[in-house]
Amino acid sequence: MLAIQILTYVCVLLFLGFIVGRVVKYAKTPLHLRWELYPVAHEKGRAAYGGSIFEELEWWTKPRQVDRIGELAEMLREIVFLKGVFRHNRPLWYFSYPFHLGLYLLVGWLGLLFMASLLFVFGIALGGGWFGYLVRYLVAICGYGGLGLTAIGSLGLLARRLGNRDIRRYSAPVEYINLVFILATVVTALVVHISYDPWFGAPAAYMVSLISFSSFDVGSQLPAGILVELVLGSLLLAYIPMTRMAHFVSKYFLYHDVRWSDEPNQRGSKIEFQIKGNFAYRMNWQGPHIQSGKSWAEVGTSDMPKADDSGGEKAKEVQA
Repeated sequence: MLAIQILTYVCVLLFLGFIVGRVVKYAKTPLHLRWELYPVAHEKGRAAYGGSIFEELEWWTKPRQVDRIGELAEMLREIVFLKGVFRHNRPLWYFSYPFHLGLYLLVGWLGLLFMASLLFVFGIALGGGWFGYLVRYLVAICGYGGLGLTAIGSLGLLARRLGNRDIRRYSAPVEYINLVFILATVVTALVVHISYDPWFGAPAAYMVSLISFSSFDVGSQLPAGILVELVLGSLLLAYIPMTRMAHFVSKYFLYHDVRWSDEPNQRGSKIEFQIKGNFAYRMNWQGPHIQSGKSWAEVGTSDMPKADDSGGEKAKEVQA
C-alpha cells in the first residue's frame, strides 16, 4: 500500500504543478487581439440589449462602470449549464452536460472526503448526529451521481465521436484515449463500490492515511478492485492537466483577456506597454510581399515593397 500512497502523492504534485504551469504560461502570453463583440457581460445596464460604453461621446474620458455580478452570473451559466454548447450544439450538449456535471460532482465528492478526513485527523469525529449523517449521504449522492453521470457522458461522447462522420474527421486518437481512460476509471469505481463498499469507506480511510501520512491499515482486507480504483484515480488526476481536458484553465483567459476585455488603451497604461512589446516581435512569414526579419514596428512605419520584375513575369505565366 505504501507504493500506491507514494503514487498518489506524486500524481497530486504533478496535477498541481501542471495546473500552475498552465496558468503562468497563459498569463505571460502576449496581448491578445480583442474580439470586442457585444454584449459583454460586465457592461453595467447595457449587457441585456448588447450595448456598450461606445454609445457615449468621448467615452474614454468617462469612468468605466463594471458589473462584476453580471459577469459572475454569466460565468456560472457557462460553467454550470454549458450555455454555449446548449445554444450552438444541442446534440453534443446532451452528452457533454452529464459528463461535466458528473465531474463537478466528483470534485465535490473529493472535497467532502477531504473535509471529513481532515476533521478526523484533528480529532473531530462526525459521529452519528445529523451533521454526520448529512455528510455521509452527501458523499454517497456526489459519489454515485458523479460516477454514474460521468460514465454516461463519456460513453455518449465516445459513441458520438465514433458514429458521427463529421466529428470523426477531426478527432485525434488521443481524444478517444481520454474518454476510454475516464470511462474505465469511473466504471471500475462504480462496480467496486456497489459490490463491496457502498458508503465509500475505503476512499475515506485512504484519504485519512494521505492527510496524516500514516499507513493504510485496511489494505490487506480490501478487494483488488479498490486498489485498481485508487491507482486509476491517481493516474487520471495527473493525466488530466497534461491534455486538452484542462481547458478550464484556458477558458478563463479566453473570456477575460479576449472575449470580454474592453479596457481602453491610455497613455502610460499596461495595455500600451504590452502593445509596444508586441511591435518588437519580428515577422518570419514567407512570401514576396512579407518583409521577413523586420519587426512589426518597422513594417508598420515603412512603405510596402514593390514586386520585382521576376515576380511579375511569374504571375503573368501563371495567368497565361
